[in-house]
Amino acid sequence: MDLNGFKALEYSIPETPGVYRYYDRREHLLYVGKAKNLRKRVAQYFANRVDTHRIRLMVRLIERIEFTVVDTEHDALLLENVLIKKHQPRYNIRLKDDKTYPFLVLRHEPFPRLEVTRQIRRDGSRYYGPYSSPTTMYTLLDLIRKIYPLRTCALNLSDERISKAGYRPCLEHQLGNCMAPCAGLQSAEEYAKYTDAVHLLLKGNLGGLLINLRKQIKECVAQLDFEQAHTLKGQVELLERYEARSTVVSTTVKELDSFALAQHQDRAVVNHLHVRNGAVIRSFNLEIQLGVEEDPSAVMAQAMLEICHRYEHQPVEIVCNIMPESLPFVRIPCRVPSDGDKRKLVDLSLKNAFFCLQELLRKPEERQFASRSDRLLQQVQKDLQIPQLPQHIECFDNSHTQGSQTVSACVVFRNGRPAKRDYRLFNLRDVEGIDDFAGMQEVITRRYQRMLTEGQALPDLVIVDGGRGQLSSAHSALVALGLGHLPLMGIAKRLEALFKVGDPHPLMLDKKSPTLRLIQQMRDEAHRFGLQHHRKRRHKAGMQSALDNIKGIGPETIRKLLSAFGSAERVFAADIDQLSAVVGGAKAELIANYISKKTT
Repeated sequence: MDLNGFKALEYSIPETPGVYRYYDRREHLLYVGKAKNLRKRVAQYFANRVDTHRIRLMVRLIERIEFTVVDTEHDALLLENVLIKKHQPRYNIRLKDDKTYPFLVLRHEPFPRLEVTRQIRRDGSRYYGPYSSPTTMYTLLDLIRKIYPLRTCALNLSDERISKAGYRPCLEHQLGNCMAPCAGLQSAEEYAKYTDAVHLLLKGNLGGLLINLRKQIKECVAQLDFEQAHTLKGQVELLERYEARSTVVSTTVKELDSFALAQHQDRAVVNHLHVRNGAVIRSFNLEIQLGVEEDPSAVMAQAMLEICHRYEHQPVEIVCNIMPESLPFVRIPCRVPSDGDKRKLVDLSLKNAFFCLQELLRKPEERQFASRSDRLLQQVQKDLQIPQLPQHIECFDNSHTQGSQTVSACVVFRNGRPAKRDYRLFNLRDVEGIDDFAGMQEVITRRYQRMLTEGQALPDLVIVDGGRGQLSSAHSALVALGLGHLPLMGIAKRLEALFKVGDPHPLMLDKKSPTLRLIQQMRDEAHRFGLQHHRKRRHKAGMQSALDNIKGIGPETIRKLLSAFGSAERVFAADIDQLSAVVGGAKAELIANYISKKTT
C-alpha cells in the first residue's frame, strides 16, 4: 500500500485507543501494533520519511488494515500482547520461547508432588520459574527435599484409593525422605503444612518462613519435644545458609522489581530482578529479536508484561532504566531512580542484561563492539545522570563570518559512533549580525519541530557548543515545543566545563574521562562539518560575478562570456554585435538592456 492508498481510508480510522493489524495480499498477518490514537499512529508508517529499511519493506507489503477499538491505552497493550502470542506476526518482536527454561511445579493433586517441568498446563498446579540456570534450580530442589519430606512417587493418593489399595511404605520412607502418606502415616493437614512452606520458600518469603519455624522450635522445647526441636533447628540453619547466598541489596528495600533493557542493532535483552526482604531472590533474562518496533519504551512495556505473565507475578513497585511506553499494570508505582539503593539495583540489572546480550552476538567483531560501545554509553549515562542510555545523541555548533553567512551544523551519534547520513546543515534565516543565542534558538526549533511533524524518534541527549547563554536559548526552544524533558548539556570551549539546565555549578570531568572525550569528539565533529559548509558558501560568494544578476543569463552563458572577454567589466564594455557573436542575438539583447538600466 502506498501513501495514496492510505489517504483513501485515513478518515475511516478512528482517533481512539486501539490495536491495528496489517495484512499482505495473501492475508498473512504482517504486524500487530497498539496506539493511543489509531489514526495518527498508522499514518506515521506512510509518511514520506521512514526511519528503517524494515518498516519501508513492510509498508510495501501491506494490502489491508484492520483495527480494534478499546477503552484505554492499557487495554490496547494487553490485547496487542495476546494477538502477538497467538499469531506470531513476522514483523513483531519475538520473545524467546519459555520452553527453553525449566519450571518447578507443585502438582494439583492429593499430597502434591514437587517436580521439574518444561510445559505449563492450566490444570490448577502452581508453577515457579522459569529458571534461567538449571544448576540454581536443582540446588533449590535439593534444599527443599532435605527440609520438607515430600513424596516423589506418582501413586493416586485419593482417600478412596488409599483405603482400597493397601499401599506399603517404600524405601524413601525408610530413608526418611517421605512420611508415607500412601500408607496413611501422614494426614493431609500435616502434609499441607509442608507444601505451604515450600510455596513461601519458592516465592522468596524466607522471612515469614523462618519466623514460623523459630516459633515452632519454642513450642517443641516448651513441650520437651527436643528431637522435633532439633529437626526444626536443622531446617532453620539450611534456610539461613540459602538466604545468605542471595545477593543482598539493601535492608531498607522490602519488595521491588527491577527491569533493565540492553539493545544492540536488532537484538535486545531485558533483565528482571525480583527483590524481597532486601535480597535478590530471582534473576531472569528475556531475549528479544526486534521487528519493526524498535522504540525502547515500547519494547520495555511488552517485556514487562511477558515476564510477569510467565511468573504469574504481580509487582508491588517497579524500577527500570527506561520508562515503558504504557505501564502494563494499573496503579503500580514505576520510575527511573537517579541515586540510592534502587539506582544500584537498576545498574546491577543492566549489567546482567549487557552480559547476556554479549553472549547472543555471534560474530567476534560484533561482540567486541557491543562490549566497548555499551560500556561507554553506560558511563555517559552515569556521569551525566540522565534517565536512559544515550544511544542517540545530537550536537549543534554555529559558524559565521563577522555576522554574515551564519551556518549551524547538527551531527548525530548512534551507539557512540558518528551516523553521517543523519548529519544536517542549517542556513539561518532570522538571525542578523552576531547573535549566537538567537541562532541556537532558531536551529533547535527548526530541527525538532520537523522531527515532531514527521514522527521521528527524538534523541536521548542534546549537546550544544557553548556556555550558559547557548544552553538557555536551546532550553527555551525545547520548552516552547513541549520537549523540556529532553536531557540537554552545554560544553564551554575554554575550560571544557559541562553545563546542565537548572544546575548553577558546572560539571568538571577528568580530562581522560571517556564521557568528556565523546562529547569533545562530537563538538569537534560539528565544528568541522559546519566549517566545511561555511567555507563552500564563502568560496561561492567570492566567485559570484556581476553577470549573475542578469535574468535569463545562466552559468553556461556566463562561462562563455568570461572565456571570450576575460572579465565582467569587458563584457559590459562590449557592443551588441560583439556579444551576439558569442552568445547570440537574444541573450546579447538581454545583456544590453541590463547595462542600459544600470547606467541610467
